[in-house]
Amino acid sequence: MTHRGQAQGRHVPVLRDRILDLLGRALSVPDAVHVDATLGMGGHAGGVLERFPEVTVVGLDRDREALALAGQRLARFADRFVAVHAVYDEVGAVLDSLGIDTVNGILFDLGVSSLQLDEADRGFAYRVDAPLDMRMDQSAGRTAAEVLNTYPAPELARILKEYGEERYARSIAAEVVRERQHEPFTTSGRLVELLRRVIPISSQRQSGHPAKRTFQALRIEVNDELGTWQRAVPEAIARLSVGGRIAILSYHSLEDRIAKRALSAGATSTTPPGLPVELPEHAPYLRLVTRGAEEPSEAEVIANPRAASARLRVAERTRATTPATPEHPRKGLIR
Repeated sequence: MTHRGQAQGRHVPVLRDRILDLLGRALSVPDAVHVDATLGMGGHAGGVLERFPEVTVVGLDRDREALALAGQRLARFADRFVAVHAVYDEVGAVLDSLGIDTVNGILFDLGVSSLQLDEADRGFAYRVDAPLDMRMDQSAGRTAAEVLNTYPAPELARILKEYGEERYARSIAAEVVRERQHEPFTTSGRLVELLRRVIPISSQRQSGHPAKRTFQALRIEVNDELGTWQRAVPEAIARLSVGGRIAILSYHSLEDRIAKRALSAGATSTTPPGLPVELPEHAPYLRLVTRGAEEPSEAEVIANPRAASARLRVAERTRATTPATPEHPRKGLIR
């Protein structure tokens, strides 16, 4: 159990009201079930539970501390809320374990959470010297320090370039390998010092903090964020009932690209060229609710600077693509 403060005072959910508005049509049906696949400290889930008094919410998170805080925050909704320790690509298995076939709403709020950024000992923040951990689930998996100390230079460079879009990836990787031969990396401060030396001053002036891209890349690698997301999004879409909606908040271009491709594919007919009539199985099974990716307002960014890079996409399921039984869309409810 965490003792670092209540969730309400530590977390401002990004685009909360807009997301609730966009999910409202899907969640206003009888016995609706909503999945918050990245529960965090429960800000978005709390909004759903407050606005839609008949909705049952299933919350997933790989971070046990976040689950504890969300549980405290949402305790008054215990009869309509279930929290599960799971990674969001396990959404299908979680729903199966709860006896649920399809759901009416799904939200993904991707990336690192406010909780993880704010706790120095988690190692996500580059402005404080802390252990190089970066695991969203601290009970399993390799740490950022292990990645830095064991990966060969070409693999480190690939990660920094692909996941961090870092121009100086090869130079950084080569310097990390040289440095670790003298002493393994254990804390963020030493890594930040290395990055300040390697990245040209002119680039630092133009692009902001020199550690921003490297820390993003390490975090994505440690938590397999892109692989997890690529597996999660088709599974989530498959579990939507007809009329159900999926909302995706992403914070960098790699996440948003995966979301855009998956939603666009579902909203596009697969009718072969030259076929005069679109067969039902070739019809789109999604409808894009947002036009492109919506961004937070200037007022929200001022109030919550972490919202600045957020991009929101929402789509609605328009037809079933499996032999689901519409008269019995769910095996059971959570009780």
